[in-house]
Amino acid sequence: MEKLAQDEKQPIYHEIEESLSEESIDRFRAEFLDMHPYDQSECFEALAEEKRHLVYSYLSPEEMADVIEHVDEDIVGDFIVEMNPTYAAEVLAEVATDDAVDILNDLDKDKVASYLTIMSDEAADEIKDLLHYEEKTAGSIMTTEFVVVTTDMTVKQAMRHLRKAAPDAETIYYIYVVDLDRRLVGVISLRDLIIAEGDLTIKDLMSERIVSVSVGDHQEDVAQMVRDYDFLALPVVDFQNHLLGIITVDDIMDVMEEEANEDYSKLAGVDIDANELNPFVSAKKRLPWLIILLFLGMFTASIIARFEATLDQVALLAIFIPLIAGMAGNTGTQALAVAVRGIATGEFQKQGIPKIIAREATTGLITGLTCGLAIWGIIYVWQGTFFLGFLVGVSITATLFVATISGALVPLLMNHFKVDPAVASGPFITTINDIISVLIYFGMATAFMQFLI
Repeated sequence: MEKLAQDEKQPIYHEIEESLSEESIDRFRAEFLDMHPYDQSECFEALAEEKRHLVYSYLSPEEMADVIEHVDEDIVGDFIVEMNPTYAAEVLAEVATDDAVDILNDLDKDKVASYLTIMSDEAADEIKDLLHYEEKTAGSIMTTEFVVVTTDMTVKQAMRHLRKAAPDAETIYYIYVVDLDRRLVGVISLRDLIIAEGDLTIKDLMSERIVSVSVGDHQEDVAQMVRDYDFLALPVVDFQNHLLGIITVDDIMDVMEEEANEDYSKLAGVDIDANELNPFVSAKKRLPWLIILLFLGMFTASIIARFEATLDQVALLAIFIPLIAGMAGNTGTQALAVAVRGIATGEFQKQGIPKIIAREATTGLITGLTCGLAIWGIIYVWQGTFFLGFLVGVSITATLFVATISGALVPLLMNHFKVDPAVASGPFITTINDIISVLIYFGMATAFMQFLI
């Protein structure tokens, strides 16, 4: 089944809706099951609730599980809840264990208990084993559906075992080797297993150089490791090196998207939820940062008020306050974005903090001098005042220099003290740099007032 091109989707989706309207089960199944599961999920998400209930009656739990695995994780729980509980439990039992755990983690505990009671003991036990792991850890995103072989097996025995276990495994590109105590001792690729002589033992073929993660490792660190090593799957072990599960690359892609969205939310100073339709809930999420920034803004205003005498003598200075504050906020946010990204990718750990600060300071000085010289010339031509242009130019140079350093230094310090560096959000850095820029600008204007009057 191939994914549909964009221009092919709408006519087919329309035909599927028609088949549901006519309650033609044979036509619906023929058209719907011929599509790729991703296209099935897109079509399913667009259906009205009454038609979705028809889909539940037309598809087996196993067929529905293929659809559910591709549904947007933010809304998949709503579809599970609207199903008949017995049918929903059967669907969850067919879904990959790690995906089922992700769905159940977003549901009420009463519903979770109900689904686990209804489904088979074997499926429920597998899900329960993963449910107790802390969120955002390797244990919470791993799957227990994988293939293992033992060191004493021959290639022929291992292939026979693989044929039996493969249908239920999430991936078989890597086959992990365990000893009799189920400790991870090696790994062998499917290719090596296929081309090997049948009477050779797994111990003779396996590689003992294994890269694994601990069950308690943070999912972001796991994603980093998969990216660095280009793995399709990564084994998860406990403190005694017992193999507990594997994390596949499709789960890592979900993690990377989740972490990127989370960091973007923090940089924006808000908990972003694209599906949050309640304005009161949205306002409740956004207000804490806004209240903090409101008080910081009042502090900025009080600083300007302290330089009222300076403004009274040269009112023209007020024109350039937004310019200098805006430039400081912009360059601080740029440095912040570079710093947060460098911390997330591990780039800064390799370079060292002193080198990073020196680099950002040099960048700030170059950009500051360039912008300062440019505004000096503009003001001189516009106002015909040499020293006012010089003052604003020097202020911008100093402001951009300091703002760039602070934009890089704040997230680095937060990371050093084990605080998420993305918390140093754009609005926070912007407001802090507003205060710095105002102090520099008016401080210099006050000091050199005799040249301005």
